[in-house]
Parts: sequence; C-alpha cells; structure tokens
Amino acid sequence: MKFTETPLPGAFIIDLEPHQDERGFFARTFCVREFWEHGLNSTVAQCNLSSNLKAGTLRGMHFQQPPLSEAKLVRCIRGAIHDVVVDLRPQSATYRRQFAVELNTVNRRALFVPALFAHGFQTLMDNTEVEYQMSEAYVPEGARGFRYDDTSFAIRWPLPVSVISEQDLSWPPFS
Repeated sequence: MKFTETPLPGAFIIDLEPHQDERGFFARTFCVREFWEHGLNSTVAQCNLSSNLKAGTLRGMHFQQPPLSEAKLVRCIRGAIHDVVVDLRPQSATYRRQFAVELNTVNRRALFVPALFAHGFQTLMDNTEVEYQMSEAYVPEGARGFRYDDTSFAIRWPLPVSVISEQDLSWPPFS
C-alpha cells in the first residue's frame, strides 16, 4: 500500500500496489503493521456498507463526539464518490479546513479519516457502494453532524443533491 498524507495532517489517501499476473491482480487493502508505521489507528471495531441508488446522493457531514470519536477507512467498492473530510480538532493548525478526493472502482483508493474529523460523500454514479472500517462501534448518543451546505465551510459538491436523509438536513450549523 502507498500512503499519501493529505494537506490535513493525519488524513491519508491509501493507494493499492497490485501484483498482477494472467489471473488479474492481488493487493492488500489493510495491514495493521503498515497503519501503525504511519501512526494511524488500526483498530477495526465495526465494518459498514452503504448502498446508494442514485447519483447525487449525499451522506454527511458526520462525526462522533469525544470520547466516542472514531477513525474511518473509507473505500468505494462500486461506482464513484466525491469524499470530503473536515478537520474538527480544535488545537490543529488545519482546524475547520477541508479536503476532498474522488474514490472509485477504477482508482481503488481509500481515505483514512482520523478521529475528530467530519466526513461525508456524494455519489457520482448510480448504484454506488461504499465500505467503511471503523475504529469504534457506532453509539447513537455520540453522533453529531452539520449540514452539507453549512456556510461556515462552503463545501463544493460536484452535483446537485438528488437524495439526502431528513437527519442530514436537520443538523444544526457548525458554529
């Protein structure tokens, strides 16, 4: 695996290093040792799968409040997403800054999202699936978020929103 740190310290794009032959290829998608060598939380407490029927579907922006904060490893296993993270660590030099990357089945990239980062994505294709590995189990009482169109962040989404949950529409402004 190839780890590339984003402009937000602690968040990494992880590219596969496939070994190819006449059968196709083989690649590791996760390795505790390599995550540890990069200072990343390698705990896997829960795995999730998100199925999204329509392009333009938006999920986010979500995070868990301390002490329930969770790291995520996010990978698009079908289709394509515009994946966005926002640094919510108050003492961070990049506090409230955002980073976006396209994850899709062609580039096979993953995004490591540190604890205390908000996360959300928009599907770029119909029938898109996203897989997450979480460092902590989901606890509803710790769930927090802010609206995808919060003017405090002015996140640029590539498509008009076609589908969004009532919960995601009801998050209060971050400030």
